[in-house]
Amino acid sequence: MANAQFESGAREREQRPDTGQGTRPAPARGRLTGLVRTFLRPYTRQLGAIAALQALQAAGNLYLPTLNADIINNGVVKADLGYIGGAGGVMLGITVVLCVASLASLYLSSWVSMSVGANIRTALYERVQSFSVIELNRFGISSLTTRSVNDVQQVQLFLQVALSLLVIAVATTLGAVVLAVRQGPGLSLLLVVTLVAILIVTALVVTRLLPMYHSVQVRTDGLNRVLREQISGVRVARAFLRTGWEEQRFEQANADITDTTLRAGRVFALVIPVVAGITNLSSVGVFWFGGRLVAHGSMPIGNLTAFLLYILQILLYVGIGVTVLILLPRAVASAERIQQVLSAVPAIADPPRPVVPDAVTGAVEFRHVSFGYAGSERPVLDDLSFAFRPGQTNAILGGTGSGKTTLLNLIPRFLDATAGAVLVNGVEVAAQSAEQLRADIGLVPQTAFLFAGTVAGNLRFGRPEATEAELWRALDIAQARDFVSGLPGRLDARVERGGVNLSGGQRQRLSIARALVRRPSLYLFDDCFSALDAATDARLRAALLAETGDATVVIVAQRAGTVMDADQIIVLDGGSIAGIGTHTQLLADCRTYQEIIATQQLGWGSAA
Repeated sequence: MANAQFESGAREREQRPDTGQGTRPAPARGRLTGLVRTFLRPYTRQLGAIAALQALQAAGNLYLPTLNADIINNGVVKADLGYIGGAGGVMLGITVVLCVASLASLYLSSWVSMSVGANIRTALYERVQSFSVIELNRFGISSLTTRSVNDVQQVQLFLQVALSLLVIAVATTLGAVVLAVRQGPGLSLLLVVTLVAILIVTALVVTRLLPMYHSVQVRTDGLNRVLREQISGVRVARAFLRTGWEEQRFEQANADITDTTLRAGRVFALVIPVVAGITNLSSVGVFWFGGRLVAHGSMPIGNLTAFLLYILQILLYVGIGVTVLILLPRAVASAERIQQVLSAVPAIADPPRPVVPDAVTGAVEFRHVSFGYAGSERPVLDDLSFAFRPGQTNAILGGTGSGKTTLLNLIPRFLDATAGAVLVNGVEVAAQSAEQLRADIGLVPQTAFLFAGTVAGNLRFGRPEATEAELWRALDIAQARDFVSGLPGRLDARVERGGVNLSGGQRQRLSIARALVRRPSLYLFDDCFSALDAATDARLRAALLAETGDATVVIVAQRAGTVMDADQIIVLDGGSIAGIGTHTQLLADCRTYQEIIATQQLGWGSAA
């Protein structure tokens, strides 16, 4: 049903580069800043504690070189062992405090960044759950998976490094610059030249890396898409001897992401040696010019030592800051992709003031309903008017592409009609909340999908409180008791993701049983009897007729034999109604129905 349309649309969407069209535009850096600000808001106290701890570390780091200079000038030069011992004890105490502050700051930074990452993933999950088929098709499965995992990890890593290092790096660098100038004013020009050189290198690298990392994330989507298709369709590829071609597709996608990542890595690799070279040249310059100042008596040896320690601190923390900034381009690209999902407005959303039906009867009515997909030349459904009444079994019959599944998707509002009105329980579906609307619908999709877990867990998916007796009753009606009884563990038997450890017929019968466990007032069966043999199909329909009672039953089918006993049959042809009535009435009045019956009876006769 919706799954089939989603899969086909997602595959088409994933063939195109991820442009994020349809979301509200925003500057790239603004996206990262806005994303981080939004999700850091609940952790204001922790951020204050991190800032205080890092400020303490910065103060201690800045005080130690000055204390070291005093030890040299007042202790070593004057041979005052008492001063050396006292000052050394103070240095030891400060070092211990700095260690404790560093550990606490690192712990809090990691905790906050991990919590923010978890909250972003939750927000993405909740947003995706609100998407209609339109948004799911536009983003694609592979891209949404990458954004929810890989992109969140990039933002989380940047945040962790920034929180644990950036504040102390900025505070220590600024403080060290001031104190270094105080210790050796004559060497300040050397310090300025060094900082400017490092900042220029950093700006060039960050500007170059930003588009590269955005390209890396897009190519990661492509690699995920290829892998997903190849794993899901491995049997088809082998059957058509296309394994070699699929290997080439994978190699191409793998080479694209590898080449782009290597180019970004080469640019990134320039930073460390360049910064190290500038640092070493600065150290040489300090020794050269500072040594001459000491030799001429213009600068005490302790001050030169302190200046050297300060400039080493400056270069160390500037290097740390550069490392943090190098992570910025990938975080910016990832934040932009995350924000595209979070800012996407679902095409199908709950009304501001949902209307609650007076009674839940399962009644469905279509009033001059038309539906067309965006960009299509003609509508898929055109001016449909009919009603499904409680206590009736209704059937929708038609050839491939006649609009049967699209019609069914309009009832639980997986799609919105482009004209006319669809009413459930006497109220337009667009006026009801999705939860209220779907709470009393038992859906069996065209492609049976089971979740990883147990048989009982899948059956209780729509009604967790169902008893074992109710589960077995549903299995009886769905003609699934025999095979479930033969499974190891019976109701506790393991079901793999998608039900891949079961046959197609077994999956369909469990899907039908899952809908029966819910006991809704409206059943929607979307061509879900196709994998059953004729005898099982007949027994299941007879059992369903006795079970559904006063409920409204809607069956989409291609086999006329499945729906011949329905109280009302709607025949679709090219999106329009070719006939409405019982089997007898349609056989007398509807040419399209007559052709379907004749064609299928001819096929059965040949098969016999």
